[in-house]
Amino acid sequence: MNQVLERPAIPVSEVSIEAVLLDADLFVKYSSPDKAFNLLRDSIERSPRSIPLREKMRDICVKQKNLNESARQCLALVTLYIGREEFDVAYDRLQEAKLLDPRISVAPGLEAIRRARRPEFAVTRDRSPREVRTDVTFAGNLGFVSIFDAVQVIENARMTGLLVLKSDLHLANVAFNDGKIVDAECNGRNGSNAFKEIVEISSGTFEFQVSDTEFPVVINISSNTNFILDVLTELDNEKAEKDGLRNVGNELK
Repeated sequence: MNQVLERPAIPVSEVSIEAVLLDADLFVKYSSPDKAFNLLRDSIERSPRSIPLREKMRDICVKQKNLNESARQCLALVTLYIGREEFDVAYDRLQEAKLLDPRISVAPGLEAIRRARRPEFAVTRDRSPREVRTDVTFAGNLGFVSIFDAVQVIENARMTGLLVLKSDLHLANVAFNDGKIVDAECNGRNGSNAFKEIVEISSGTFEFQVSDTEFPVVINISSNTNFILDVLTELDNEKAEKDGLRNVGNELK
């Protein structure tokens, strides 16, 4: 029996990508967005790691109100920008994906960006079973469910209560009113400074208990996602500043 051998897809060259982008713009200009979409879709299948192709697809889909496809391209771009260490753009695309499709979970993207930016915290998670309380609303092992995942569950359910986190080095909690972060405490620190420590916790357990009364607002924010992104950026800036001072110190020795 004769076998038909499938040829692997040939990546689009840089010159070809420029031609595809130009043709896509022409299709849109002359009111043929469907042709532009099909051209870009086929080109992306051949060169899935092309940022210009995906950015053009994202842009055209936004203009044509194809929000689901645009959100899908944003998520793909997050991974590509992380690979190029363009973390600020990755943040932007992650936020955009959430705005385009509120059903999207940003937790995996946040976790990927954090681990890429701060590899010293990308330790192997302990997957061994741990005992957790069962008399709480929401509980789990941070080796399976990240803090970002837990925050998003609480936010989506618009719950008011306290998220308690326990590890070998940390005892922390985050207070929520109607799903929004309003306070945090970790190892004697509170507020935003405490939350900066909390986002680095990657092992241990967590449990969430619903409260009938709201908590005092110490952290006043409009969006959990924006707040987390700001905290991660601040941590990165502090690390860069310390590295810079360390390099200056080494040069002076």
